[in-house]
Amino acid sequence: MYADAATEAAVNAFIAQWTAGEDGAGVLPVFVALCEHLHTHDGAVAEFVSRPGVSHSLRGTFPGWAARPLAVLVDVIDDDPAARWLSVCFHDDSLTDPEERGDWIPTGLNGNDARCFNLEDGDEEFMHYVKKRISEAFAHCCANA
Repeated sequence: MYADAATEAAVNAFIAQWTAGEDGAGVLPVFVALCEHLHTHDGAVAEFVSRPGVSHSLRGTFPGWAARPLAVLVDVIDDDPAARWLSVCFHDDSLTDPEERGDWIPTGLNGNDARCFNLEDGDEEFMHYVKKRISEAFAHCCANA
């Protein structure tokens, strides 16, 4: 679920604006699919922070885990709106990466080591791989709440 009605409206407005613009790499459907997947997790709350020209961040939180409520950060990198791409980041210790497709980022997420997956096109197989990581991260949050 979204944090509130204003957050849902902001995400929908961002998607509508993106739909009206360019998406040559086919990233928009991946972003929408990841948004929808996030909402399938009990206790998950989506927050949205938009910084046009920099990024638009969908933050999947698990408020029941006070120690570290952020489970996943889905960033739409917006430095070139005609060539947007996604960086999907997690706390490194909250998931596995059996195919080693993510990048390890020391202290990259709220001061903790992160694992980030860059989706630069509409690669459905990679999107499904990242969806599994989202589910894994939320399972980790639930187990540690």
